[in-house]
Amino acid sequence: MKGSSLDGSSLSVSIVSALNSSQAYLSSNYAAQLYNNAPANAVQSRTFGTWTFLSSIIRLYAAYYISESHVYDLAMWTYGIAFAHFVSEWLIFGSAKAKGRFISPLFVASGSLLWMATQREWYSA
Repeated sequence: MKGSSLDGSSLSVSIVSALNSSQAYLSSNYAAQLYNNAPANAVQSRTFGTWTFLSSIIRLYAAYYISESHVYDLAMWTYGIAFAHFVSEWLIFGSAKAKGRFISPLFVASGSLLWMATQREWYSA
């Protein structure tokens, strides 16, 4: 197993994602706070929490098995899907603005995706 700051980062993001999932389950307006106070209900918050928790588990596996190319690719997909989601909500659907709580997941998704894309060869060697 190759160790670096990338696997540590994946572990940190996994832990933060798991905590965000619990917030989404405990707060029926979590999604509304993330998306410009757009109308949201408890089911939408829990669905967001479920997606975030699933991503958290995949990223946790990536932190420990980062040199396994299939696990690495799955982790990259979680960031790619998150990035596409946040960008589309901001630029296509207009349900989010690039400010407040929305900025952090957008930066984490884009930064992690870029970082993983540039480091993939080293980890798969």
